[in-house]
Amino acid sequence: MPHATHSPIRDGELLAAADLGSNSFHLVVARYEHGELRVIDRLRDSVRLAAGLRADGSLDPARRDKALACLARFEQRLRGLPPGRVRAVATNTVRRLSTPSSFLGPAEAALGHPIEVVSGREEARLIYLGVAHGIPDSPERRLVIDIGGGSTEFIIGQHFEALEKESLQMGCVASTLRFFSDGKLSHKRWKQAQTEIAVELQQFAADYRMHGWGETIGSSGTIKAIGNVLQTAGWCDSGITNTALERLRDAVLDCGSIERLRLPGLAEDRVGVFAGGLAILEAAFTALNLQQMRICDTAMREGLLYDMIGRAEHRDPRAASIAALAQRYAVDRAHAGRVEATALALFDQAARDWQLGQAEHDWLSWAARIHEIGLAIAHSQHHLHGAYIVENSDLAGFARHEQQVLAAILRNHRRKPDEAVLRALPERLRRPTARVTTLLRLAVLLQRGRAADPPPPIELQVEDKLLQLTLPRAWLDEHPLTRADLEQERDYFKQFDIKLQVRDSEKMAAA
Repeated sequence: MPHATHSPIRDGELLAAADLGSNSFHLVVARYEHGELRVIDRLRDSVRLAAGLRADGSLDPARRDKALACLARFEQRLRGLPPGRVRAVATNTVRRLSTPSSFLGPAEAALGHPIEVVSGREEARLIYLGVAHGIPDSPERRLVIDIGGGSTEFIIGQHFEALEKESLQMGCVASTLRFFSDGKLSHKRWKQAQTEIAVELQQFAADYRMHGWGETIGSSGTIKAIGNVLQTAGWCDSGITNTALERLRDAVLDCGSIERLRLPGLAEDRVGVFAGGLAILEAAFTALNLQQMRICDTAMREGLLYDMIGRAEHRDPRAASIAALAQRYAVDRAHAGRVEATALALFDQAARDWQLGQAEHDWLSWAARIHEIGLAIAHSQHHLHGAYIVENSDLAGFARHEQQVLAAILRNHRRKPDEAVLRALPERLRRPTARVTTLLRLAVLLQRGRAADPPPPIELQVEDKLLQLTLPRAWLDEHPLTRADLEQERDYFKQFDIKLQVRDSEKMAAA
């Protein structure tokens, strides 16, 4: 059966995005109408996941239980939505867990959908995409700042493209705990916070100022909360200005402690993390020479929705990332194209019985296009070099688990497979990754001659752990090296828990 495709999103369909942030969990449900999104439901819970992150990288059980209870409520709202119309993303705190799978397994079970863990820069890209769709388009470049619970993202973008992306390990929850752990607020502590945050900002502030931008935009809860206090107090007509920010800082310090922090327009659930977020924003205003900031209602969750639309309309940033890798490492595109065509022909014959869908089709296609990037380092062990490049590169559009899968396929596409690499993947991904890897191994082997001639007719039959490959006897006789390779593959395939049988077109064993 042909593989499933990214089905177009029809008018009236519902899409949903869950943002598992370090401070709050958000769920947004929207209806797709005439090429636009109309939000029909929003859910939010102040989980404060970052507050439960322990020094050893484990998660406080009480905080974990609160997170799972929130996801169970989200699950009720998501019932009836097909998997391809829901995306859930976890950010900084889950990235920092020593064993993310210990949280992700129960979390996915509670939510009823897979959860992607994205890098800081991918988080920044999604934030910018959401902001860019929430404000009128403009030809000028924009600086977007998003202060989350565990990290803060800084993005310079133009139109709908993020040009520069930075993610710093500081957010409203983490910074409040770091600088005001006992709840006391003083000028001395504030100055210390400004100094330490400024050191972090120095990593990129000069480069950002050199690039330049026309308008500064703030997004997400911390910046919205600051703006709300400024407008309620009458210190600023709209948005945030440098002068108003200074008045707010003085008012916060006058309170003396977080416990006594009472400001007009400040919601109760923001009191405990407000000081840390304000310290970050003031330091950012100073380091980047900001005078004013506009506040946007949209952020990463809306970016996730628009990213889903882009994938359905074949505007997938992941494909662009793969193309960039191929170009950067001077891949032989003609040969990679022949390997991809052979691999996908095998995929089409195996997809139904092996229950491979669009995700696995994409993995195989991308892996085929870049399976030789490691040659740019050395021919010896180039599959190891390629896997390292993929796992450690900043690839726009990719979740962490997708890069791990792609790296595992490249690592095991030739020579003796490393079973430990597969075991390191989330359990639900191990079998499909192994099966995709075997298809790429066969395609690479059948195209080993690197000739432009078309490959022979290939028949592939699969049944659970059995893979039967049938090739013309005459072709096998003319390619004794391939015959020997296939014989060796039988031993290698056992490590994928698959039995390989190779037969000629007259149903006689050829290997």
